[in-house]
Amino acid sequence: MEETSHQFALQVEGLHKGFSGKSVLTGVDLCVPSGSLFTVLGPSGSGKSVFLKCLANIIQPDAGQIRFDGHQLTFGDRASQLEFRRRCSFLFQSNALFDSLTALENVALPLEQTTDLPNKVIRKRSIEALKQLEIDEYAGHYPAQLSGGMQKRLALARAIVTHPELVLFDEPTAGLDPLRRNAVFTMIAKYQRQFGFTALIVTHDVPEALVASDRVALLNQGRICFEGTPGEFSASEHPVVSDFRDSAAALQKSLAIIRSSPV
Repeated sequence: MEETSHQFALQVEGLHKGFSGKSVLTGVDLCVPSGSLFTVLGPSGSGKSVFLKCLANIIQPDAGQIRFDGHQLTFGDRASQLEFRRRCSFLFQSNALFDSLTALENVALPLEQTTDLPNKVIRKRSIEALKQLEIDEYAGHYPAQLSGGMQKRLALARAIVTHPELVLFDEPTAGLDPLRRNAVFTMIAKYQRQFGFTALIVTHDVPEALVASDRVALLNQGRICFEGTPGEFSASEHPVVSDFRDSAAALQKSLAIIRSSPV
């Protein structure tokens, strides 16, 4: 287990979760290498966000095991939960910034909640996080006064201020145009390598994920049906992988048939 704990940041075995009798996750198995940028792909409604919230200790799974750095996560153990929150961060799809707090106050909040650091140290570290994301000049601004891209950077500054070992990203490019999707993936890749944390992203944006990720997995019908490198994903002949990956090509063929048919 000692060797495994160094090799993998996260190990998931047989994860199950359902709501009102409907199964969402039906036995997810996944290992995320330490220090990697790992993306879990899947269509909308495939359970990606539920999976991530189980990992983040927000939703309690019905069955299965989650290990972080070789140690099993236990629901109901407050000490264990606080330790996990100290070492990990979660970047919500909506950024989840507090409108009534300034940028500096938003970034300082995780340190106030998870550490006993003096206010002076918290302020210094928060300003440093804003500087690292190149938004320190907006420390006194409220989220509504910032652009969408700056809000995303502010959310990431808040996520990294605790110096986490693992950052979970829930659909970070949802609702963005291609240029902004590229910018978000570039930002994640840049700071993941700069700070050395393990990044786990869930998304349905295939092209960007394949370029940015070290490894990818595909969640389908509550299970992981593929896991490997982006190159292996691109070359895979697995029918579920090819249907998801090549959906644009399938659309092109369908439209070609429609356009070539007599009216």
